[in-house]
Amino acid sequence: MTSSDPTPPSSTPANATPALPNPKIAMGWLHTAKFLTTAPELQHLPRLDVPEIAFVGRSNAGKSTCINTLTQQHRLAFASKTPGRTQSINLFSLGKQGVTDAMLADLPGYGYAAVPKQAKYRWQQVMGNYLQTRDNLKAVVLLCDPRLGLTELDEILLDVIRPRVVEGLKFLVLLTKSDKLNKAEAAKALSIVKLQAGGGDVKLFSALKRQGVEEVAQHLWDWAHPPEKPVKAAKAAPVIEEDEETDSPDAS
Repeated sequence: MTSSDPTPPSSTPANATPALPNPKIAMGWLHTAKFLTTAPELQHLPRLDVPEIAFVGRSNAGKSTCINTLTQQHRLAFASKTPGRTQSINLFSLGKQGVTDAMLADLPGYGYAAVPKQAKYRWQQVMGNYLQTRDNLKAVVLLCDPRLGLTELDEILLDVIRPRVVEGLKFLVLLTKSDKLNKAEAAKALSIVKLQAGGGDVKLFSALKRQGVEEVAQHLWDWAHPPEKPVKAAKAAPVIEEDEETDSPDAS
């Protein structure tokens, strides 16, 4: 599949009524995810014109499990037993009836101590460039372990994308493995990370108990299918009725 394959979704009529949230549609759409390509360097990624949603997070944040749960596929995103082993950006295409209308991007996990310093530095550069320059990037999903909260590396990543957030980039923080917390602990973690995120949306997520799965699916669907802005009808020019006496050549 080449970069010219994806086809943008058909446009919605300007006067169409926005569709109500429907998690079943969103989940069915995510189930169409297919592996497209893997790229060890940014320049190896195909140039695309469909919305792209990136998943980022520390190596042990449960990123692959989250993607597999959302797409209802056990091994779409490969979960290595050795954190930090994956060192490529993996793209997955989405779309029904053979029409690609969005991409999921699985970025390598960061922060794992066993990864050589040179590899860490290289991926800091690759990820930074991707997040700052990928033209069709529309949203970022940051995953973190609620027992740790946002780490220094997570906050650095948020600082990297903040200028694009101001320009309209969407971002969501998912507190994965929330099933390991009791109700009080979950509420506290949610409150703290909301403050740390500085305005971003924060959700609890558990692949085991399927907490937040449909809600997140709806977010992804909405980001990839933004409603068309209605086109304002131009005001009709005022009709000037001619006055026969005024327009007469004999009028003084």
